[in-house]
Order: sequence, then structure tokens, then C-alpha cells
Amino acid sequence: MVTKKEMKIALPSTAASPSLLNKVDNRTARIGVIGLGYVGLPLTLLFSEERFAVTGFDVDEKKVSTLNAGGSYIVRIPATEIEAAQRSGFRATADYAQIAQMDVIIICVPTPLTEFHEPDLSYIRDTAEAIAPHLHEGQLVILESTTYPGTTEEVLIPILEEDNAHGLRAARDASANGFYVAFSPEREDPGNDTVARRDLPKVIGGAGPVALELASAVYSSIFNRTIPVSTPATAEMTKLLENIYRCVNIALVNELKQLCQRMGIDIFEVIDAAKTKPFGFQAFYPGPGLGGHCIPIDPFYLSWKAKQFDFRTRFIELAGEVNTAMPYYVIEQTAAALNEQAKALKNSKILVLGMSYKRDVDDLRESPSLTIIELLRKRGAVVSYNDPYFPYVGHGRHYHLDMRSVPLDDLGQYDCVLIVTDHSDYDYARIVRESRLVVDTRNATKGIASDNVVLC
Repeated sequence: MVTKKEMKIALPSTAASPSLLNKVDNRTARIGVIGLGYVGLPLTLLFSEERFAVTGFDVDEKKVSTLNAGGSYIVRIPATEIEAAQRSGFRATADYAQIAQMDVIIICVPTPLTEFHEPDLSYIRDTAEAIAPHLHEGQLVILESTTYPGTTEEVLIPILEEDNAHGLRAARDASANGFYVAFSPEREDPGNDTVARRDLPKVIGGAGPVALELASAVYSSIFNRTIPVSTPATAEMTKLLENIYRCVNIALVNELKQLCQRMGIDIFEVIDAAKTKPFGFQAFYPGPGLGGHCIPIDPFYLSWKAKQFDFRTRFIELAGEVNTAMPYYVIEQTAAALNEQAKALKNSKILVLGMSYKRDVDDLRESPSLTIIELLRKRGAVVSYNDPYFPYVGHGRHYHLDMRSVPLDDLGQYDCVLIVTDHSDYDYARIVRESRLVVDTRNATKGIASDNVVLC
């Protein structure tokens, strides 16, 4: 275990940029965070709490103006936290020329999949090209975006070296003149209030010992524990392992759910019984499909990279396929439930409850609800939705809905109420009581006895 106090002992002495180390120690280092979304904005607030003056960079002018006005666009981050950060010097900008004023630059941009389920590194490349002309000697650049092993050294560093205005190179040791580069994967879990952000151990891999020491010093100022590893690729693979572990286990219970449904067994009761074992078992739960930025995406990032080494990650690919197919399973189960009531899916009025990818968060990224609604529409259903966090859902990279949330004041008008996201605001007893048919993909109606509920 490496704690904040132990970090200087655990890392080799490199005489790394004493100026930057001193600035970090006395909180005068200027921190730039690029990408002010679900990862970048919470990270910004951690630095602000430690009295660093932070500049947030984002290409979205609406986000920039909201933050500079003291507002917030993420539900779990109140405006009071933005205002407190401003008192510590926080400001937001879309002007990347201000990168030249920063000592530390942390990149927190999206890394989605293309429509062919291949890595899309365009946000990383665009960001690297935007900051490279403004780099100067001694700066530290850290990538936090989840990606495949090799991205930092094979994609990010070459762009920074080629496009900077001073001919600088990524410095690998204390004697070299240039900038420093590291990778440290984000570990945000939206909606999780059980672990404080600063208590999340921070994995760090530097492109050389100097970069590792600098990045460790920076993160030790805001995290209670840092975990240095040997290379950026090791840190990149660590992040993938964490999420693929979850992906594989969720795929397992999703497949078992389908088997249990055929056998007339309640998979949720099975899991509750199995988790009483005090060793060798961790509970994972089935659902309508995976959402969020990491778990649905990471298996495809690794399997794509593995092909460069003539290696097939068959087990991981299968897990990805099982989870990707879950929205289709939901559609078939909904159609079957309607059929039992002598209704066809086509022209049925269906209300989808929950648009976000998980309970009680305002996050649409890769949400299975988006796919489910589009599949229902293709099958001819008349679809509405309700979500307290999303009054309107428009268009994204892979969806085109243009829908508004409807009130829950006449549930009887729908042929089926489909629970996709189990927000805690919902009164499930009332939903069951007033609905003709409820298809529940989350076991949200557990303990509510009714003949009109179908677990899916």
C-alpha cells in the first residue's frame, strides 16, 4: 500500500522538475482540465478544494458559460460547489491558447465506439492537436480517458511531439528537456455516494520515471492513495481489466437470467441466496443491457487492440455480445407479455420508465433505453417515456429520438409500462396498481404481489 505520505519514499529520486514539485507542494501549480463532463468536472472540484487555481477547458460554449455563471449541469454536483471552486480561482474557457499558462494539463475527453464497434480516438487526437502548439518545456500532460493499452505512447505523444511549436519531445528522464506525459485512468462511478472521490486509489503510469514522479505528486495532493505502475500501458490495461471483469460477470448473470426464465426460476432470488456465501462469490445483477461510458465499451477496445497481436479475446468478445443483445431480449419478452393479453406489439402504446443508464443519475451514455425505444419504434409500437432527470431527449451519436418526458398521471392509457431504469423516485406500488401490464427489467417491483407484472 502506498499512501500520500509514503509516496516520496516509494518512488525513485529523479530530481524531477523541482520547480513543478514545489508548485504542487505549495498549491501554486496551475492545473488545466480538458473536458468538463462526468469525469473532468469532479476532478476539477477536487483540485479546487485543495486550493489549486484550476482552468477548465471545453469546446462546448454552453458548459463554459454555465460554469462561469456559477451554475452546474450535472445533477449530483450542486451550484454551490462550482461557486466554492470559483473562490479558489476556477474558471472555464474554450480558448486552448491558455494551455500555455498551465503547469499540468489533464485530458478527460470521451473515447466512444464507432458504429462498427471500433475505438474512436478522435477526441483524444483533436485535443492533442489543439494543445500541442501551446506546450512549453516542463509541462506535465496526463491522459485520463479510458482507452486501449498503447494509446498514450502510440497516439498521444507522437501528436504532441509533431505539432508543438518549439520542437519539444516527451522527456523520459531528468536530463532531457521537454514535456512530461503520464496516464491515470478515471474511476468515476456516477451515483455512488458510498466512497468519497478522494478515497478512490489512483493508478498512475508515467512515460519515464520523471513523469511518474510528477504525476504521483500531483495526484497525491488530492487523493489519499496513489498506485504507481511501471508504464502507461500497464495503467491503461488496469482500467480495462476493472471494467471487463464487471462486463464478463454481468454477461454471465444476463445469460443465466434467460435460462432461469425458461426454467421458471427467479434469477434474483438465486443471486440473493448465492451472495450469502461469505467467500468466493460477488453478486452481479442482470438488466436490460449495459450503459455508461466504460463497461459497454472497454471489451471492444481491448479486442480491437488484441487483433494487432494476432490474438482473439474470445471470452471477452462473447461477454460483449451477450450484453449487447440484452435490449433485443427485452423487446421479445415485452412482445410475449403483450401477446398473453391478446395484444400485438405493433400499435401498442408503451411507456418506458427511465432513460439514464443507471438509477438516479443524469447520464445517457450508452443507455440501453435508447436502443430499446428505437427497437420498439421499428416494431411499430407507439412509445413514450418518463424520466425525472431528462425532460427532453434529442439526438446523439447513435440515436435520434426527439422526445419529451410525459407525466405519470394516466398509466392506464398504456398497453405496457416497461421499467428500464429503476429510479428511486418512482412509486412502484402505484405503478403496478394503475397499469394494465408492467414489464420489469430491474426487479424494481420486488415484493409487490400482482398478476400484471412480468419480470424480464
